Amino acid sequence: MAEPSNWAFPTPLQPSAAEAAFDLPRAFDAVVRLAARIPDDAFTAPILGTEREGNGVVIRDNGLIVTVGYLITEAEAIWITTNDGRVVPGHPLAFDFATGMGLVLPLQPLKLAPMPVGTAKDVRVDDDVYVLGHGGRAHALKAEVFARREFAGYWEYLLDYALFTTPPHPEWSGAALLDAGGRLIGIGSLFVQESEDDEVRKGNMFVPIDELLPILDDLVQTGRPAKPPRPWLGMYASEDNQRIVVGGVAQGGPADAAGVRQGDVVVAVADQRVSTLAELFRSVWKLGPAGTEIPIALARNGATLSVNIRSADRNDFLKKPSLQ
Repeated sequence: MAEPSNWAFPTPLQPSAAEAAFDLPRAFDAVVRLAARIPDDAFTAPILGTEREGNGVVIRDNGLIVTVGYLITEAEAIWITTNDGRVVPGHPLAFDFATGMGLVLPLQPLKLAPMPVGTAKDVRVDDDVYVLGHGGRAHALKAEVFARREFAGYWEYLLDYALFTTPPHPEWSGAALLDAGGRLIGIGSLFVQESEDDEVRKGNMFVPIDELLPILDDLVQTGRPAKPPRPWLGMYASEDNQRIVVGGVAQGGPADAAGVRQGDVVVAVADQRVSTLAELFRSVWKLGPAGTEIPIALARNGATLSVNIRSADRNDFLKKPSLQ
């Protein structure tokens, strides 16, 4: 169960009610703490652990919470902590691989006003924003957007654009990103550290809330988007000098079954050469839904070989939540 954190941002970095153009205390209360317990034999346990903690944001009157999906994937129990110290159980309602977002439904009334939801479409570099973690003003941060760009993750994840903010929030997972008007525009996903002009810049990456809105009702009603799942390879790759190098494969996953090895270099997908993760993912996904056979050319030890990977629905490898 999540325990309150006793740290605080320096006062100059915290937003104040006097300068905010919205109801700041109400926004603080809409951010809750999530603690999830995952079975030891869960598919994601070796990578993400079995005890996960982070934030969530109440977005509907019934207490529906949006968070970053990896916090609740395969969760068998979730506890929600509010700013006034109440702790209630929650149910992992949905997790969407394409957006990387998840939904939690409280099993007891939270009685919290939902966070107004906005859009990240008009947010630009240098815009002032707020990053809110659970814990009120002490865990709220005045920040600015330092980048808005495409993001590709080695776990077969791609966003047309993500928002990057600085300074970093140390409890970024599931944190709320608000625009100047106090509207939710993003959900915290990663800590980032980048070098530019011999200067290291640290910050957080946020998934735009716009990714969730078109599929929100589907996720609430059925737990999944109303479209076929993307093909998943279970192949963890990274970019290295315009090459795509396999760093590992998911044990028992499609790439593992096809004989893909750590250190292989991905040369082409269906005879289309690829040199970035974004090109790799888009080339795979356009071939068809989960279950499609994906022809891939690999370079290994100076030789080129072809493999056909029978893709899968990643969801089939995960433990499913049960509502007791």
